[in-house]
Amino acid sequence: MDQQIIKKLESNPIEASAPCRIDMGGTLDISTFSYPMRHLEPLTFNIALGLRTRVRLQPYSKGRIKISSKGFKDAVFTADAAPFDHPMGLMFATAAYFNAHGIHIDIDSQSPPRSALGGSSVAAVALVAAFSKLLDHERAAVRLNRRSIALTAFQIEQSVAGVPCGIQDQLAAAYGGVNIWHWRPDPKQSVFKRQCAVRKASHKKLEHHLLVAYCGQPHVSKDINGMWVRQFLSGRYRDLWPEIVLCTHRFAAALVKGDYRQAAVQMNRETAIRRTLTPDVLDNVGEKLVNLARQNNCGARFTGAGGGGCLWAVGEIENIDRLRPMWEKTLSSREAACLLDVKIDSRGLVLE
Repeated sequence: MDQQIIKKLESNPIEASAPCRIDMGGTLDISTFSYPMRHLEPLTFNIALGLRTRVRLQPYSKGRIKISSKGFKDAVFTADAAPFDHPMGLMFATAAYFNAHGIHIDIDSQSPPRSALGGSSVAAVALVAAFSKLLDHERAAVRLNRRSIALTAFQIEQSVAGVPCGIQDQLAAAYGGVNIWHWRPDPKQSVFKRQCAVRKASHKKLEHHLLVAYCGQPHVSKDINGMWVRQFLSGRYRDLWPEIVLCTHRFAAALVKGDYRQAAVQMNRETAIRRTLTPDVLDNVGEKLVNLARQNNCGARFTGAGGGGCLWAVGEIENIDRLRPMWEKTLSSREAACLLDVKIDSRGLVLE
């Protein structure tokens, strides 16, 4: 990387930020599932949250890369030996894509570490945007190409993850808002089609129908995702996946109409199917939260691939208001567990 470009960072560090997400129908964005089930028109629903991840580029020692991130030890390696299987491996791989060195990547996330809200993918989206701006520094303004940035971050992650990856996290980070993502496994079409499910003017209203809880226990998404992939490839439980697609369709349609009772029914059904596939998708706290939601006519689901991290609930306002103190009491039994602030992010990726 040109040292003149790096030198400019001394007086003008580059920052970018993007939001995390909660979701329904995750995994259907992985080609392992979307291609064989193409005839069912798989989709994923997600909501971008105002818990943003900020990435800052600063100068560092020539030939070396340093990464700092809350919840992880600082990592410093020479650019040609940075490990892609490190906890910060995706960030090192992203730096390698841009042939970057002499850079300090500082990551500040408002969401808990490893909370199943898509945090690493969000950081990668922000980092791709930051590097893109750095390399295009001479221009007066850098136009954000959200689609290109999301796809670049996705392809980098898929290249080093060691397991099949989806793209919903990157898309929620890039675009923000409340969206239905239609997966289109056809080489003649775009990989995805975006459908706005709830417009910005109605975001505040939707927030009153939601709860998001961090269960205080980090997750490892590839363990459960990997199990789902292996099951699907072997044919085990494959007959349950069409129903997961159907539940997601019905959930998204109910949310668009503002039918929160039906959305809760479909969410609970999808969660039950996932628990049949992988009982460990919920820990004991998560199981209590899901049961309380059901008892109060709300829907509840883990975010991402589960196995720790966060859960979210949807329902009529009076049911959510009744559920809130019950969830708070349950979460108080575990250190670090808590309800998270539910603010829908409409901005998506921002260069700051």
